[in-house]
Amino acid sequence: MRNDLKYFLIFLSPIIMASYFIDVFISTNLKKSNQYAEKEYSTWNDLLEGNLNSDVIVYGASRAWRHINPTMISDSLHLSAYNLGIDGHNFWLQYLRHTLLLKNNKKPKLILVSVDMFTFQKREDLYNSEQFLPYMLWNKEIKNATIGYNGFKAMDYEIPLIRYYGKQEAIETAIRSFSGHLSNPVFRIKGYQGREESWNGDFDRAKLTLKNYEVKIDAATVVLFEKFLKECKTQNIKLVFVYSPEYIEGQKFVKNRNEIISIFTRYSKEYHIPFYDYSKDSLSFQKKYFYNSNHLNKTGAELFTGKLIDKLKNTNALQGL
Repeated sequence: MRNDLKYFLIFLSPIIMASYFIDVFISTNLKKSNQYAEKEYSTWNDLLEGNLNSDVIVYGASRAWRHINPTMISDSLHLSAYNLGIDGHNFWLQYLRHTLLLKNNKKPKLILVSVDMFTFQKREDLYNSEQFLPYMLWNKEIKNATIGYNGFKAMDYEIPLIRYYGKQEAIETAIRSFSGHLSNPVFRIKGYQGREESWNGDFDRAKLTLKNYEVKIDAATVVLFEKFLKECKTQNIKLVFVYSPEYIEGQKFVKNRNEIISIFTRYSKEYHIPFYDYSKDSLSFQKKYFYNSNHLNKTGAELFTGKLIDKLKNTNALQGL
């Protein structure tokens, strides 16, 4: 019996070794893509390889990614800046990026926390799960943060190549990257990408099917958010809450909007964190600066970033930096 097990392991060894090296090949070349997985790889690469090391970091979801231009912040404030906004996810995965930032990069001096109606609403599915493919093998932080979603299984984090089963596009992207046949323009600059687009019909279509929308607040995410606030206070990292402009008609669509704003207001007072709420800013009343009710277009985003910079300059948020 022991001999049978021994021979079986000897038989498996070259297969396991080959699987590992093929996994490394795919992952190494896949993460070079600037387009696949909603263009998230360049940000993950900088985060995990220790290339951020910025004084000012922007946290948030797509409204952070699309709304706050870190290059403008750097040029105006003479502080290095980077945007860590992650598309489609609430604070749960924003905190994953925070954890990896502190592990692999120098501690930031200031974090601009872009909050919105969905900061505390945790989705069930692992949206854009392909963004984790090149990084998740034997990575405990990524596993702990994502295993609770409907997405990957436990073996996907532990056994080489398993997670690439059925991911034909990812594998083809990696091969094209290796062969030099991948069209690979850079879209995200320090994590930011403005969107040059005029108003679309997303909001109008939503109104045809729903009178309003009630955001489901995930209690565990709220607890995690407060844990983050306490950690930053302990580590002397300054925080600013930013609620970027949101088209006024869209604000009326969320049934429990006031409840969510009150959570940010409460934490702002309790932890002495400035809260810059641009819900009633003039930009929020002008459809021409949005491509849907939640997202500014590039023109609107850069006008807003300019306003945010002026606000930072004229308050004590930058004191001591």
